Amino acid sequence: MGGVTAANLAPILLVLGDEELLATRAVTEAVAKVRSVDPEVDVREYQASALTVGEIAEMLSPSLFGGRRLLILRSGQDARKDLVAALLAYAKNPDPDVQLLVLHLGAAKGKAFADGLRAAGATVVPAAKLKGHRDRVTFVRDEIRRAGGKCTDDAAEALIAAVGNDLRELAAACSQLIADTDGRISADTVSRYYRGRVEVTGFTVADATMVGDVPAALEALRWALHVGVDPVPIADALADGVRTVARVASAGRGNPYQLASSLGMPAWKIERAQRQGRGWTPEGLVRAMQVAAECNAAVKGGSDDRAYALERAVFSVAAARQGGTR
Repeated sequence: MGGVTAANLAPILLVLGDEELLATRAVTEAVAKVRSVDPEVDVREYQASALTVGEIAEMLSPSLFGGRRLLILRSGQDARKDLVAALLAYAKNPDPDVQLLVLHLGAAKGKAFADGLRAAGATVVPAAKLKGHRDRVTFVRDEIRRAGGKCTDDAAEALIAAVGNDLRELAAACSQLIADTDGRISADTVSRYYRGRVEVTGFTVADATMVGDVPAALEALRWALHVGVDPVPIADALADGVRTVARVASAGRGNPYQLASSLGMPAWKIERAQRQGRGWTPEGLVRAMQVAAECNAAVKGGSDDRAYALERAVFSVAAARQGGTR
């Protein structure tokens, strides 16, 4: 936080988006930043829906005792019209000793409030859910960089393949890797790290299933469930494995590096899908996609026996590869 001064503090921060990890982090960083300027800062948090115009006027008015204040307004999209009007009027001429931080989900509800704050010059901190795979790769690389390490694209890809798409789990995995290594993270580092902890992920199960190795897939599945891997990411990985092979197969034969940009996936993933695709027919892949969808519905729909639903999917996908119907 070195070098932060009162002049560097944005009078109004708008944290926009529905990714809880990013929003929480934005608040934590704002509090740390203002405390580095004034350790005695008065930090107060409020829910926008429960706040009245009178209360906000009192909090935003100059303090008799001086000192810096940070007001955190959660669920800004729920603020009533009179509160929105008062805050937008304040935003045109904010108090230099007060920092106002508004959290807003960024959807259509309360959009006028977010747009008004932005128009008034609020500093926007994006906190939207990461939609694309590329965004998650960037997130992992940035996490490693923030912690003082270095990470290649393929290492980030490998970590996402090992851990899944949940940002909290990815952030925790990045911290763990940095703590347990020299900070230079390659795909080999990720592979060694996870293999060294005999951790099995959904992708281990999916890879064995897609090449028809039922014994290895069942062994990996049972071990994963035994050590506490959640069934949902396993079902997701199986669906992703089938989908990836189907997409790569439909693109025809070609150099993985040339196909990478048109398919929007890394060359190593295309190469693996090409290997896994041998022995599959288009009809088999259609059947496998149906199986994966049924498995996902059972696992996410609270099936009484999610382990059985996953085992049945392994058998059925492998059967589809052989040309069977079950």
